[in-house]
Amino acid sequence: MELVLIFGPPAVGKMTVGHELCKLTGFKLFHNHAAIEPVLEIFPFGSAPFERLVSEFRRRVIEEAAGSGLPGLVFTLVWALELAEDADLVASYGEIVEARGGRLRLVELAAEQSERIARNETEFRLARKASKRDLEFSRRNLLEVDGKHVLNTGSTRTEADALLARHDHLRLDNTALTAAEAAHRIARAYDFG
Repeated sequence: MELVLIFGPPAVGKMTVGHELCKLTGFKLFHNHAAIEPVLEIFPFGSAPFERLVSEFRRRVIEEAAGSGLPGLVFTLVWALELAEDADLVASYGEIVEARGGRLRLVELAAEQSERIARNETEFRLARKASKRDLEFSRRNLLEVDGKHVLNTGSTRTEADALLARHDHLRLDNTALTAAEAAHRIARAYDFG
C-alpha cells in the first residue's frame, strides 16, 4: 500500500488536494480532522485524553489500511518539522506500512499565508471540519501555529530532515494551483496510474 502523507501549514489545502488525489488514484482519504472532530465532542483539544485517543485512532486506521489490500491511503497532517516527537510519529506511520510491504510518500504543500487565510473559510473545509467553523478562532489559530512552528522545509535545519531524506519527498507550492492541478502533479511525480 502507498501511504501518501500530505503535510503543510493550516489551510494550505491538504485535505482538498488529498480529496482530488483520491479521485485520480482510487486511494482512500483519511484527513487529519477525521480523527480530531469526534474526539473534540468529548475532550478538549490538547488534553491528555484527546491526545491519546487521536493518536491511537490514527495509528489503528493506518495499521488496518496497510493490512487490508487497499492500494493507497492519503493521510493529512500539520507536521511541526522542528519537533523530534513529530518526526518520530511520522516515521512510525511509515514503519507500519513498510513492515507490510508498502511505501511512505511524503508530499509537502506550501502556500502564501494570505492565500491560506482565504482558504481557511472555504465551504469544503468548513463542511468537513466543524472545529474550524468559528472563523475568528480558526484564523487566530492559523497565525499562532505559523508563528510557533516550522511548517515547511527550506528555511532552517529541522528534526524532520533525516526522515525527509530517506523517503520520497515532493515539495509543491500550491499558492496559485487548484487542488486538481496539485493532485495531478503529485500523481505524475509518483506515477500513480
